[in-house]
Amino acid sequence: MKIVIFLLMFAVLIMGDTTLKIATYNVENLFDLGNDTSRYPEYIPNGPSEWNDKNYKIKLKNISQVIKDMDADIIGLQEIGSLEALKDLRFALKQRGLYYQYYKIADSKNSSVKVAILSKIPFLYSKEISVTSSNDHRNILETKFKIGQKELYIYVNHWKSKSGPESMRIIYAKTLMERIKQIGYDKNIIVLGDFNSDYEEYIKFVRKRELNDTDGITGINHILGTIKQTKRAAETTYEEGSFYNLWYDTDDESRYSYLFKGKRETPDNILVSQSLLKKKDIYYKNDTITNFYRDYLFKKKVVQRWEISRGKVKKHRGIGYSDHLAVTADFVVKN
Repeated sequence: MKIVIFLLMFAVLIMGDTTLKIATYNVENLFDLGNDTSRYPEYIPNGPSEWNDKNYKIKLKNISQVIKDMDADIIGLQEIGSLEALKDLRFALKQRGLYYQYYKIADSKNSSVKVAILSKIPFLYSKEISVTSSNDHRNILETKFKIGQKELYIYVNHWKSKSGPESMRIIYAKTLMERIKQIGYDKNIIVLGDFNSDYEEYIKFVRKRELNDTDGITGINHILGTIKQTKRAAETTYEEGSFYNLWYDTDDESRYSYLFKGKRETPDNILVSQSLLKKKDIYYKNDTITNFYRDYLFKKKVVQRWEISRGKVKKHRGIGYSDHLAVTADFVVKN
């Protein structure tokens, strides 16, 4: 590992500033063929739903194609079923010529799906942050990098779905902010993942009484402070202790990672601390936030998710990718 770090530092010295592409991607239920009991019924191996070696290999092939085409330096993943599934995905990527040497999964809790990280760059450590003791709340994955003498923290999230009210997502946001208060708001911090929250959740959810059990307060907007900065990155002003949602740094029509009944939604977000908006040691490169759009990921203007039949017995069709689009952004590391 020391040799890799030295070579990376040497490359930065020789080449000057470098650019890192950082991504988040919900891969939609990547389960291996193991016999763990926490998985969803339609993913029981070799059962009537036909989650078998053939369909598993197709799923790995399709998801690895997306990640290979994206070619991010660091990618946060959601809905990884197990460490074995993560390793199988790494192997599928290696076969395509893309090698992520460094990886970690938040698998200490027996939740059905988990968050993980793949990186071309070594990290100092990666650890889980417990939100609650319940399996209803997946752990957050904290990873610390040191590139040259520059520190970078990345937090991979997968918050509670809209099957639960906003109070369940606020628990994630408060846990996250408690941890960030410990390391310091002035650090280079990227918070990414599937928040199951729109970048303007405070506007969209207020009309849904089954979700609004918090008097209009949201985790992503109020607790993380993204409601305070709603202009393009080049125009935004400093807000201490708040995060900036990169979705504001692109055009309205491009702000989506998910389509629900034809409507564009942004459950997947990349948030940055205030230090990453300054043009200092590491910073966000303006105008680079984007969903990963490719024609093959769509079918009749709908995201081509992994297809499972809706009959009495749900069966895998061996077609599709994920119901989410990946989201990427570029960051500059100064020499």
